[in-house]
Amino acid sequence: MERRTFIKLAGASALSVPLAAPLARPAIAQGATTVRWWYHFDNPQHSPAELVAKFEAENPGIKVQAESIPWGGGNDYQTRLFAALVAGNGPDCAMVRLSWAARFQQMKALAPIDDLIAGWAGRSDIADNIWKLNKGADGKQYYLPLQYVVLYLYYRQDLFEQAGLKPPATFEDFRGAAKALTKADVSGFGLRGGSGGFDHWGPFVLGGGASFEKGGMLSEKALAANRWFVDLTLKDKVVPASAPTDSFRQIVDTFKAGRTAMTIHHVGSANEIVGVLADKVSAVPVPRGPDGKGWTYFGDESNAVFAASKAREAAFKWCAFLSTAENNVVLNKFTGQLPIATSAAKDWTLHPKRFVEASAASLPIAASLPDSPKTPDFIARIWPANMQRALLGQIQPDEMMRAIEQHFHG
Repeated sequence: MERRTFIKLAGASALSVPLAAPLARPAIAQGATTVRWWYHFDNPQHSPAELVAKFEAENPGIKVQAESIPWGGGNDYQTRLFAALVAGNGPDCAMVRLSWAARFQQMKALAPIDDLIAGWAGRSDIADNIWKLNKGADGKQYYLPLQYVVLYLYYRQDLFEQAGLKPPATFEDFRGAAKALTKADVSGFGLRGGSGGFDHWGPFVLGGGASFEKGGMLSEKALAANRWFVDLTLKDKVVPASAPTDSFRQIVDTFKAGRTAMTIHHVGSANEIVGVLADKVSAVPVPRGPDGKGWTYFGDESNAVFAASKAREAAFKWCAFLSTAENNVVLNKFTGQLPIATSAAKDWTLHPKRFVEASAASLPIAASLPDSPKTPDFIARIWPANMQRALLGQIQPDEMMRAIEQHFHG
């Protein structure tokens, strides 16, 4: 992607937004290599200062300048990062998502790190399927895995027991349960139709036969799956009235308040939900389609070392440190996600066991969105705009699918 093309997409205002200040630190010693690292934590009170101090003590020739960048639903962080790289003021390394990889590649912002990974002792402590999910389209490694979550189905265990229902394993189990549990003051499913809601749509539409391959949104299976999903709102009426615009905060708050019986999210919300509902809530993998196939979103977070960095090896060393055993545990206590290091995961106690188990049980159907430069715009604009209109009855479900197909394949 050329500089002027990206700037036009990102908006000139992105370049003028002041960046968050780095961690306060003493003057950097002469001769030390400085690594600038961008990160985001949901809780701004959390700080990686302890990890920075430990790393610098173990690597006296390297100083880490950790800069907290607001997440802003993902769009703020992403826009600032791409804008800084285009402007030639990007960090040496940063927390990134798989769905951004193709745009990075277009910009030539990344260089493969296979050589550095090969010499890293911690490589074998990360599962092979995680490495595969993190591979670039050309089979090379550009990312160093850091943490993960897998989306699953939260359900009100007490309400299911009272209704004599089992946790749903299939689409029709799910629909039946949602209808049975919908009452005057409770909706069966807390559907996320606003920002980030592709991860509610994906299990039922991608899991129901749609795909991002050419023509994959327009097959009869794909169209039928999307109609089925939209009908949860328009015909079955098993979702809250606010569902077309509900985002993360709304689906979690309504579930905690007892106004929905099921919703979809990941382990990052487990402690907050359990803090209110205790043992009334549990989780299972998202339902599978009629053919037994399924899909759920692999919510990744990795570190990338940027090609323009003049401290490539030092930056990799810092990123590898964060993905190593006990350091990975400390970091993920701040992020609320699951540690990527197998040795760390065995004794993980930050979340109740049933939610960690639901995450692990969901891995066989977990996938990421396409490694395409068009994916970020699909997430930020194409999907939410068309989903909202379909849920409000302003367009037919098939029109939504045609818009997605058009976006990816013209």
